[in-house]
Amino acid sequence: MNEPLTTLSPDARDPEQFTDAAAAVKRLEDLYEEATAFLLEKFNDTLDSKRAVARFRAFYPEVRITVPSHIKSDNRLSFGHVAVPGVYTATLTRPDLFRNYLTQQLGLLMRNHGVPVQIGPSNTPMPVHFAVAAHPDVTVPQEGVLDFSLRDVFDVPDLASMNDDIVNGMAGPNPDGSGHLAPFTAQRVDYSLARLSHYTATHAEHFQNHVLFTNYQFYVDEFEDVARQMLADPKSGYSSFVAPGNQEITDPQDQIPGLAKLPQMPAYHLKRPDGQGITLVNIGVGPSNAKTATDHIAVLRPHAWLMVGHCAGLRNSQSLGDFVLAHAYLREDHVLDDDLPVWVPIPALAEVQVALQEAVAEVTKLEGYDLKKIMRTGTVATIDNRNWELRDQSGPVHRLSQSRAIALDMESATIAANGFRFRVPYGTLLCVSDKPLHGELKLPGMATEFYRSQVSNHLLIGIRAMEKLREMPLERIHSRKLRSFEETAFL
Repeated sequence: MNEPLTTLSPDARDPEQFTDAAAAVKRLEDLYEEATAFLLEKFNDTLDSKRAVARFRAFYPEVRITVPSHIKSDNRLSFGHVAVPGVYTATLTRPDLFRNYLTQQLGLLMRNHGVPVQIGPSNTPMPVHFAVAAHPDVTVPQEGVLDFSLRDVFDVPDLASMNDDIVNGMAGPNPDGSGHLAPFTAQRVDYSLARLSHYTATHAEHFQNHVLFTNYQFYVDEFEDVARQMLADPKSGYSSFVAPGNQEITDPQDQIPGLAKLPQMPAYHLKRPDGQGITLVNIGVGPSNAKTATDHIAVLRPHAWLMVGHCAGLRNSQSLGDFVLAHAYLREDHVLDDDLPVWVPIPALAEVQVALQEAVAEVTKLEGYDLKKIMRTGTVATIDNRNWELRDQSGPVHRLSQSRAIALDMESATIAANGFRFRVPYGTLLCVSDKPLHGELKLPGMATEFYRSQVSNHLLIGIRAMEKLREMPLERIHSRKLRSFEETAFL
């Protein structure tokens, strides 16, 4: 039998306590850099030598806090504190990417509880796939390509620590008995960072804290036009625009060469230096894409995401181009049934609703009762069958009527439900593109001048709503409405 390989790791670092959040994050960055540099070096050496001389293992950094008292912090806050005394931990990845977020969250913890945080290596091995992910020139070979099994030499992704048990409320204590500080484990975050790059063709560091989702290419073209206008205005606060392929421009006249092949869900980023810009993702059609995109963007902890897409109007009183502001959702998308049962209500968030309605008024120059001429507020139904019109209408139409739905699409309820599940503020403003129950199908040549002008306004409304949400204090937009009985301290 082959002798077991000796396990080698970076020199161990003793855990250290910190009372300064910036210093704590700096230590997290040092630990992460040491771990990834070690694995990258050993990975390259192993590929060069084509033989396994040892087993190499490095660990994610960890933050740990011990809260000894039941003394309550500011009970208006939905984050930045733990509910009961105890020991709480979180494994972390890419502290360079999450520097501002971690500095804020650790600072709140220390201030609200008056105790230091402890930073050191965790007991969670770092998969080699994630350690080398920041190096596009390095490729991890598939199993069977080498003369030995890569799993014998390096750790690989482990589904046991790469799930949504924490945010779904299904996770028990950590193996050492500690509670959870963060909504995601380090491996879960690393997995999503890799998936984001694959699906959107842009690196995670380009994503901004305010995310728009759409299902129509026209909005992408409009977004680029708006971005160029913003870059031409020094007072806008926006600094650059990024298109798929990580193509970044800072001058409004710069050209962006088109990619030979667009990714499945291309992302575009109107950036600000503080990350408070706006990202637009064209998720295409269907609840599966909507879930996939939000599953992965959620690990970036955005401050809000909104759906600005097309829908079927269900009322004869609606016109093509009318807006629909969702205040409730009928969920027949089914993709989240196992994670969030359909009996869970998805409430409208007042802050988002107000921002969207005010943005509609500003862009259309209509106010008060006159807004009802072009906008309805009500229930949006989301289904998983694009050709639902071809089935027997008695069942679907009766359900839609019972629900008082005013619009139907294939993404909005999924995005809202995943926002609820991941504690990301959400909202929906749709534009009526057809009325299938009333003989107005989505066919070429049916768009009116009113419809075309409304579509142009639609994206501007989404951008303006995001700017309004950006002006809100963080504790107001991330309210307690999205938090469950036992929550993680991290946002």
